Amino acid sequence: MNNPDSKLVEPERQIVCVDCGGDAFLLDRLENGELVEPGTILSYRCKDCMDRWDIEIGEE
Repeated sequence: MNNPDSKLVEPERQIVCVDCGGDAFLLDRLENGELVEPGTILSYRCKDCMDRWDIEIGEE
C-alpha cells in the first residue's frame, strides 16, 4: 500500500467520541511513532459508550 508520492502521517492514539464526547482509543496495533498513509482506515473504541469508530486518516 506504500505509495512513494504520499505523505505519511502519525495517527492520533486517542480521539473524541462522536456520540458521547468520551475518550476513544486506537484499536489497531501500531508501533510507537509508526506512520500510515492518508486514506488508511483505523479503528477506535470509546471507553464510555463502547462505540467503535472506523476512521479514514487524513493528511492532517
